[in-house]
Amino acid sequence: MRTVVALVVLSAALIVSRGPWPGAPRAEAQRPAVSRSGSLGGASYLIEMPANWGGGLVVFAHGVQRGPGPGAVTVPPIATHIIGEGHAWIASGFRAREYQPHLFIEDLIALRELFDKEIGQPRWTIIYGQAMGGHIVVASLELHPGVYQGGLTECGAVDGIGIADHLLAYTAAAELIAGVPLLDAPDRDSFARILNARIVPALGTPGAYTTRGRQFDSVVKYLMGADQAGNDLPLRLQGLQRDFLWKMTHRDPDVEKETPFRRAASTVHIRYRIDPGLGLAEDELNARVRRLRPAKDGRSPSANPVYAEPSGRLTVPLLTLHETGDARVPLSLEQSYRRRTLTAGTGHLLVQRVLRAPGHCGFDGEMRERAFDDLVAWIERGVRPEGDDVLAPDLSRIGLKWTPALHPEDPLFGRTTR
Repeated sequence: MRTVVALVVLSAALIVSRGPWPGAPRAEAQRPAVSRSGSLGGASYLIEMPANWGGGLVVFAHGVQRGPGPGAVTVPPIATHIIGEGHAWIASGFRAREYQPHLFIEDLIALRELFDKEIGQPRWTIIYGQAMGGHIVVASLELHPGVYQGGLTECGAVDGIGIADHLLAYTAAAELIAGVPLLDAPDRDSFARILNARIVPALGTPGAYTTRGRQFDSVVKYLMGADQAGNDLPLRLQGLQRDFLWKMTHRDPDVEKETPFRRAASTVHIRYRIDPGLGLAEDELNARVRRLRPAKDGRSPSANPVYAEPSGRLTVPLLTLHETGDARVPLSLEQSYRRRTLTAGTGHLLVQRVLRAPGHCGFDGEMRERAFDDLVAWIERGVRPEGDDVLAPDLSRIGLKWTPALHPEDPLFGRTTR
């Protein structure tokens, strides 16, 4: 009888310890709450931990902030929920602004090490990012395995440098179809003048396109993620209205003078698509569009690993949220990263959920909290959550499962969700 009891106790212990953090000590019970701010390596930070801390830690990576100087700390959008569930969270403002994830990944690792030293080692750590923070999340998981036990992104640039490629491909298509040498602009001021004085009159804008504008929009439809049959992403055009001109990106004709983000951008591998019957054939489009190459070492895995193409080699769970009508960070980046994980044999570690909505990072609290809780269950208990198939042959109905109330402009508004 004693032998049986001993075996039961041993089995229970093994079940409790099973997970990606077997060597991490459990958090002490009834520790006092922590609410702390400070500066580390030129980056401001926040640390919040509840009194009933259960050992979980969330590291938050905010989106891009413009301008000079260090960034500002951003509180996670579900900070209250994280604390309420007994987990701690930390956030860095980053030592700089603009699109520089190669710096920001290091800032978050340094803050994570500070937490370990001053608070204690967590049982697991989730890295959670928005927009540019999605690039930070994926690069952190791929380049620093073992630091984090899971990832969560919202409207994230999950395909890394793919976001720079997309913006440059968008601009090159606009240049060709408008018949205006936009990418020859020597500086950003000249670029803006050409954009407003010549590109807009040639193409029009969403909802008021010219004939050439309709050609351009067909190209954009595929760049943003339309399926092989040509089904458009729900609410894509509505989302594009907000960012139609914002997406036009200037790159110095001398690419070596550019920032790491723009030095790495390339359109050499882009295969453009366009619907038939619009007066511009697909082969002609691909033959005539300007191809832009990255700087010599701009996306080198050894020299600039954060700006190299992602490998898709995940070692821990990643759950992503994205909107169908996000023109700023399009769903096509989710599709590209899904393909990378399938090639790498890690597709089982990626779950993607899609919301039918125009815009960028507009998820409600319920969807965010549900995703977070599902990710925690996946990490702690091995319960893989449900998601969407972003590579489905028909994307016209994608996202219905995760959309609480369909947007009034959605063609399927009022219909029963699946």
